[in-house]
Amino acid sequence: MDGINPAQSPADLRLERRIFAASHGRDLTPEERETLERIRPPRPYPVRLAVQAYDGPIAMLPVAQLYARDVPALSPPQGKDLLQVLWCPFDHPIMPRTLLFWRSAAAVTDILDTPPEPPAVQFDGYLPEPCVLEPEQITEYPDHLELSEELREQLKRWSVPQAAEEDMDPDTYYDCVLSNAPGWKVGGWPAWNSTDPSSQPCAECGTGMEVLMTVATFEEGDDAGNSWSPHPHPGAGPYPGHRGYNATGVQIGSGYRQHLFVCPAEPEHPHIELMT
Repeated sequence: MDGINPAQSPADLRLERRIFAASHGRDLTPEERETLERIRPPRPYPVRLAVQAYDGPIAMLPVAQLYARDVPALSPPQGKDLLQVLWCPFDHPIMPRTLLFWRSAAAVTDILDTPPEPPAVQFDGYLPEPCVLEPEQITEYPDHLELSEELREQLKRWSVPQAAEEDMDPDTYYDCVLSNAPGWKVGGWPAWNSTDPSSQPCAECGTGMEVLMTVATFEEGDDAGNSWSPHPHPGAGPYPGHRGYNATGVQIGSGYRQHLFVCPAEPEHPHIELMT
């Protein structure tokens, strides 16, 4: 893709990240500037946006690999104990399309030394930065939009003294501090930041679908104080611009979350993706 955000090869994106990380706190060297201009050459305005077609299949990128022994809320199908999540590094149409693979870890024996990669990635935020997961079990509650009007009013009254102690708005205290945990998570409740709550029935059997996993741009919210800070706090990210709350380097939309809904009756039924 040629335009404001031209597609780049995974190798060039990783090289760009290494240059920014190495130059943190100093000026770029002439060689670094030359490399960055090669990766992202200056473009005249107005920008022409054109899509480049690729022949043949495009390899998916790994997003997450989760073991049932580490994540009790995973609830895999019978005989499976491993979930692998992959996605296409292009918009479909506003976020990457994901694939879920439920597997038995004991049966995974033929492991490639160098997994295949796509020729290009549409956005830098669609190339996850490798991270070691440290699952942390928490308790969260539904978004206020999923609660009755009576319960919302009770929560608002209860939140007044709590919010005052933390210098926060009581109207948003519940959502920011108690309801939806930000960041990547398995299970829990969906956040309804950009759309109203909606039921997600399974296309195969009609069962109401539940959140399997949330892929988030940020690991913690700027307006939530320390309520949802991971323990221990991850500190600085892998390169400048990726602070501790964006260590994966992933960006969904303009900073949203991608929820993956699955059928609780049969997890291998087609899943649903929703950006909020």
